[in-house]
Amino acid sequence: MKLISRSKTCSGLTLIEVTLVIAVLLGLIGVIFVGVMAYKEGANRSMCIQNMASVQKAMRSYCNFYELNPGDAIVDLHGKVITQAKFFSYEPQCPSGGTYTFSDGTVPVVGALFMSCSINDHIPAATGGW
Repeated sequence: MKLISRSKTCSGLTLIEVTLVIAVLLGLIGVIFVGVMAYKEGANRSMCIQNMASVQKAMRSYCNFYELNPGDAIVDLHGKVITQAKFFSYEPQCPSGGTYTFSDGTVPVVGALFMSCSINDHIPAATGGW
């Protein structure tokens, strides 16, 4: 009878291999986290610009309904468009935490923003169609 000698070897990962796997996973998680944050800020910027466009169109509708022309003096146009005319159920808020300012006193000319955000990145590129 022949005896076959087999040595037992344990298959597994060394401490260095485990450390490298964890480092690679943490690196991937970090890259994904940065990408998600950039995506979220882009979505907040788009929502802010959409809020400005909606308010601009509501202001134009209000002015057309009451036959107000650009440059006409009007008191509290902001209050008349947002709260009294019932175009919005609540006043829009910037999703990134910026504050909106309104140009009251006169009806703005076409292309001039009626509402602007305090965050400089949230300025729309073109407002001609609003």
